[in-house]
Amino acid sequence: MKHTAEQTTSAGSLSDILLAYYELTKPGITLSVLASMAIGFLLGSAGNLSFLTLFHAVVGTYLIAAGTAAHNQYMERHLDKMMIRTNKRPLPMERLVKSHARTFSLTLIFTGLLYLIFTVNMTAGLVSLATSFVYLVLYTPLKQISFWNVPIGSVAGALPPVGGWVASGASLLDPGVWILFAIVFLWQIPHVLAIAWLCNDDYTNAGFKMLPKNDNDGKMTSWISLFCLLLLIPVVYALFHLGFSNLVYLIPSLAISGWFTYKGVLFLASPSKETARSLMFASFFYLPAVWIFVLVDKLFFW
Repeated sequence: MKHTAEQTTSAGSLSDILLAYYELTKPGITLSVLASMAIGFLLGSAGNLSFLTLFHAVVGTYLIAAGTAAHNQYMERHLDKMMIRTNKRPLPMERLVKSHARTFSLTLIFTGLLYLIFTVNMTAGLVSLATSFVYLVLYTPLKQISFWNVPIGSVAGALPPVGGWVASGASLLDPGVWILFAIVFLWQIPHVLAIAWLCNDDYTNAGFKMLPKNDNDGKMTSWISLFCLLLLIPVVYALFHLGFSNLVYLIPSLAISGWFTYKGVLFLASPSKETARSLMFASFFYLPAVWIFVLVDKLFFW
């Protein structure tokens, strides 16, 4: 009797299946989304922090972010098989039935949307939905078409603090929310480009266009990275200048921004795997550090 690929997918133990679903949600990225959302909520609340609303915002955002990550893996399951960095994911390894993964991801997204709308507010739900739309409908297919997927994907990455801001009840017209958006947007481009430079062969095998066209020497890639890093410095300062933070945040944030920019200068001076790796590790450290500076600042000066 002939079986389809879905029918022959190994069931495994319950713990194996649960672990596979957990991996499908890209826990590291989802945690980063929650951290950015929480920082947006913290600053947007301006001292009137509602822990109950924050709890609801975390739950709803987690559901949508996890569902979006899972659906991205569902959409790219065939391409993930072609890359060393992703071929051990649950769907390429057939540890989950693909139709089950699709149902799981869509259920998370729409449950999260309804949860945010009914427990937080409509605007927070729509911002999270916009994040999923940009990530899944624009960014994911564009990865095989154009380098423009990188800035568009960075828009999706920069929307979580916006969602947190409006979840707190603050207005989208407040300049602080767009400073937070800009910090994440400008951080994410050099972060992605450093990874893309290191994994270019892997991405090319899957048909992903993660680097500027014909940029064989890396000059365009490194110039774009450095341009974003240089813009980060005044944007980080603007959060202080407009009164959304204090010196406890400003001094270490400017220092680490200078260090991050220095890594970009090294990448420009000599585009190589070594300098790209150094820039990548700096990017891993940078955004969590800035969020910690914001948090500590608010603990001392509310």
